[in-house]
Amino acid sequence: MSMSTLEKELEKFTKTARLSSTLDDVDNIIRLLTQARSEVERANDPHVTSITLTKLQNPIQKGLEAVNDDLKTVHKGQGRFAKALDRAFTGDKVIKGVLPEDHDPMAEHPTLINRAIAMHLLREGQFGVASTFIKEAQPQQPDTSISRLQSQLSPPSLQLPESPRSTASTDTPVAAAATAAAGVDDELSTLQSEALQSSFADMYSILSALREHDLLPAIEWARLNAQELETRGSNLEFELCKLQFIWLFKGSSVNGLPDSAQNGCLGALQYARENFGRFQYRHLREIQQLSCAMVYSSNLPTSPYRSMFDITIAFDEVAASFTREFCSLLGLSAESPLYVAATAGAIALPQLMKFLNAVKGKNTEWTTTQEMAFETPLPRSMIYHSIFVCPVSKEQATVENPPVIIPCGHVLAKESLQRLSKGNRYKCPYCPTEGLVKDAKEIIL
Repeated sequence: MSMSTLEKELEKFTKTARLSSTLDDVDNIIRLLTQARSEVERANDPHVTSITLTKLQNPIQKGLEAVNDDLKTVHKGQGRFAKALDRAFTGDKVIKGVLPEDHDPMAEHPTLINRAIAMHLLREGQFGVASTFIKEAQPQQPDTSISRLQSQLSPPSLQLPESPRSTASTDTPVAAAATAAAGVDDELSTLQSEALQSSFADMYSILSALREHDLLPAIEWARLNAQELETRGSNLEFELCKLQFIWLFKGSSVNGLPDSAQNGCLGALQYARENFGRFQYRHLREIQQLSCAMVYSSNLPTSPYRSMFDITIAFDEVAASFTREFCSLLGLSAESPLYVAATAGAIALPQLMKFLNAVKGKNTEWTTTQEMAFETPLPRSMIYHSIFVCPVSKEQATVENPPVIIPCGHVLAKESLQRLSKGNRYKCPYCPTEGLVKDAKEIIL
């Protein structure tokens, strides 16, 4: 099957397999139940309760049937598209297998996963969705009024699903994790702070302005945080001012700004005099090059400075730099941890499946759950920590077996040093130096 045929199948799937009508049916059921609860609470009469429940049975039953029909349609569409995928990707390129499910390193940390999801939503500007997710991710108190109504709405002829809130107990994974990790839940609730959401709102407002080639909001933010950026050794403010100079230098025919004394070559010169002075100690050479380029204003494309005035990707680059510095001042990484983790997993998955198939073919097992059996081929942008492999045991360092440095300057794993030692003394495997085990210092890479 060609990719064009697969694209047609995908388009057909996206048109038919939608849950919009299902959501409408569910909202209608919730509305009927809420209305019935209000009537029962107002009347406080068993006779009225019985009549209300009788009237409620048929609409609820029809609503549930409609939901099931919608889900069947979606499931059928998923099945057809899955078959289309199987037909499109067949042969040696497909690596089939089953991943081991006996060990899940994140099973005991649901709150950390929730925090990563909430932070990703905030970073994407989905503040309303993030707020709702944070509220629902935290343990909820049982709603006694809903529980009481459910007990009344459960005759043999009408079986309704229990409310998620009414079933909350310490036996559920979320409640148990919340009880054991209240501190992490407190961290999750801090993501709802207006200050954090306001910060991300400001970031998206500035990024929106950068997409429109408006550098002034970003420059203003950089000046307000100049001291912190200077401490980090950041060049963001200068890069923004430099791009603003070039943008003005291009003139109204390129930047679309009014043709006035504040635009064009004269406008750029005035801007440089007002703003470049405080950057001369760190960026004097670049300032000199920008100034000399004004001599070639009539034939800039053939001048020695043409590369400096090429802004094809300049706004994208400065937007990425701004995002990186903005998140750094908030104590966050430039990329969403959830995005990085999902992308790294997708990159590593094919080799992992291939390895598991090879292991299965030899009737052996993966004997360790603390480390991978092979190196994951991740790009340099996704490698955040140096990895130490002990030159003696050839084992990768772990939290339990960290690298240690001995007085002679050689580094090896802690367990290797313990195996080499006799009593409280050791002999370095790489030089004639001897020493005490207690003199070895753990190092953090």
